[in-house]
Amino acid sequence: MTAPVIRALLRPVSRTLPRRALAAGSALGLLLAGSPRLLSSPPDAWLCLSLLRAAALAFGLGLAFLLDDPARHTTAAVPTRRPVRIGLRVALVAPFAVLWWTTALLLVPGEARPPVGAVTLEAAVIAVFALAAAALAVRCSDVAEPGVGVSAGLPVAVLACSLLLPERWELFVAVADPRWDGAHERWAGLLVVAVVVGVCSVAEPRRRITALAHR
Repeated sequence: MTAPVIRALLRPVSRTLPRRALAAGSALGLLLAGSPRLLSSPPDAWLCLSLLRAAALAFGLGLAFLLDDPARHTTAAVPTRRPVRIGLRVALVAPFAVLWWTTALLLVPGEARPPVGAVTLEAAVIAVFALAAAALAVRCSDVAEPGVGVSAGLPVAVLACSLLLPERWELFVAVADPRWDGAHERWAGLLVVAVVVGVCSVAEPRRRITALAHR
């Protein structure tokens, strides 16, 4: 894949990005992250951590729509492979995601801001899982717009993890909790799983490769 081809794809791919979903998720997330500054009482560390986690989830809901492509069954026949098209979508959104998360962190009052590295790891897991779930839905089905299903399932998955996991596997712990470091070791493991699932899911479906071979 040459650089001229990638440059030629940038404009049409950028036009298909789900700007409304991303804008809505981003705006809601920033509102949640910055809401402690609107309170008259001193910021509470647990509240700020919870709101920052909710902000990451809101942004993840917007990312769930990133692979929506109403013209999927038309573009499936183009010579540019699907991993390239998906990679371009992710690459176009990645700088915005970094800027958004930096802004969300800065909106949290400094005296109640959780450890940046650890909470960034949590946000990365949510974002990558949203993208991996969308990629898996595209690979394993004929759905052209997986965003609605993924965005519905993501909060359910987060809620199930917070309520149903046994105490020794708990993920959503407070900063002062002695299980904080252990929980983030599990977050790191989840990130590896999400990346592996996402990378495997962006490959061309075997049935398409077989169909093209018989043409």
